[in-house]
Amino acid sequence: MTAPLLSVRDLKMHFPVRTGLFGRATNVVRAVDGVSLDVHPGETLGIVGESGCGKTTLGRAILRLVEPTSGSIQFDGQDFRALKGSALRAMRRHLQIIFQDPFSSLNPRLTVGTTIKEGLLVHHIAEGAAADKRVAQLLDEVGMQAAYASRYPHEFSGGQRQRIGIARALAVEPRLIVCDEPVSALDVSVQAQVINLLRDLQKSRGLAYLFIAHDLSVVEHMANRVAVMYLGRFVELGAARDLYREPLMPYTQALLSAVPVPDPERKRMRIVLEGDPPSPANPPSGCVFHPRCHHPAKDAACSSLVPPLEEKGADHWCACIKQPPCSVSFADQQRAGGTKEPIRHLPVASFRAL
Repeated sequence: MTAPLLSVRDLKMHFPVRTGLFGRATNVVRAVDGVSLDVHPGETLGIVGESGCGKTTLGRAILRLVEPTSGSIQFDGQDFRALKGSALRAMRRHLQIIFQDPFSSLNPRLTVGTTIKEGLLVHHIAEGAAADKRVAQLLDEVGMQAAYASRYPHEFSGGQRQRIGIARALAVEPRLIVCDEPVSALDVSVQAQVINLLRDLQKSRGLAYLFIAHDLSVVEHMANRVAVMYLGRFVELGAARDLYREPLMPYTQALLSAVPVPDPERKRMRIVLEGDPPSPANPPSGCVFHPRCHHPAKDAACSSLVPPLEEKGADHWCACIKQPPCSVSFADQQRAGGTKEPIRHLPVASFRAL
């Protein structure tokens, strides 16, 4: 079994809530509250959940764009959190991000060529004519003309800007890219083009993706494995095929029931959750989902026991005490030496029909 490219253990990102004249911290917002995950070379791990559940904060904390409160991050066998200065800058070349908003993520004062070239210069990959040639190659690789290098971001559509953002991320030849809802701001037809581009780049370059999204249909087409996040924690994790076919966590069931079906004759029973998501500054006791849970066996134990992420089926993990475990918890298995089987790469349906 190959070692994971990225290994995260018990990652937490808490933001202090300051009040009063002296700005004393009186509470914390638990945006990410003890997340563990592995991403293997060439794999796509999808992360889904409602807005505000901590998906974007998790991606930024892994890249150390915000410094995590606690937890460990191992990248290619190195302690990423221990790196500083020039060592951290050198490692950042291998981890890049594609931002959600293609409009605000590009500097309007810089040309497209200068934007893409910046990473090449910082990491001393290419300079002068060699850098210009590399920019032209990258633009061609993402489906744009080399002549666009002299233009500014306001001259392009949203889809074109996102392609420029992808070219910028690819410029330093990364091994892992955090895709932070890269198609949520785009039209459906443009989404299909960008999704196809990301998949082609992954195949040709052997990239690993941490694919963050709230659109479960897009994640189904992109991801090998899917993690469902709720209030800063993972509540279900498994192979995409298994999770979509047989979701175990009541929250996952509710999310999948809300996915639109493109067939007017086909009816899907919708699970409507009651109430609003709790505040990460004041999470409920026990299972964080229990106030909104529709499970018929829900009882007082759900409000007092914090369910661990346990294996409920073959490589299918769920944080629910009402689902009997088949073996040990995720944390126990990691201490014992990792998952039992290699990651299975699943066939992914094509988006080109759109």
